[in-house]
Amino acid sequence: QVQLVESGGGLVQAGESLRLSCAASGSFFRVDVMSWYRQATGNQRELVARITSGGATHYSDSVKDRFSISIDNAKNAVYLQMNSLKTEDTAVYYCYADIVPGPPYSPRGFWGQGTQVTVGS
Repeated sequence: QVQLVESGGGLVQAGESLRLSCAASGSFFRVDVMSWYRQATGNQRELVARITSGGATHYSDSVKDRFSISIDNAKNAVYLQMNSLKTEDTAVYYCYADIVPGPPYSPRGFWGQGTQVTVGS
């Protein structure tokens, strides 16, 4: 059973920073890609940032100059450093991982439970 556990959300003021963490646990072969998504009230879930186990990154245009994603392969963990936060960053942030349960299987997607980030003006 694979689990993704997030932490680090909270309430901050505009311009401040937060760091989200997510770790994969359970029995699996390897983690290929880890991502952060977010969903604001009334909106669809959207990709924020993605990182491969090799360190290749992708950011949405709305965050690419303010957020930084990193991965610790030894800990099967991903981090999202969020700087210069804006009120429009308020959302539930979800960790997502493409994990290979074991050979010869293909990667499967797993979601975390979500962590609330609220940015006040």
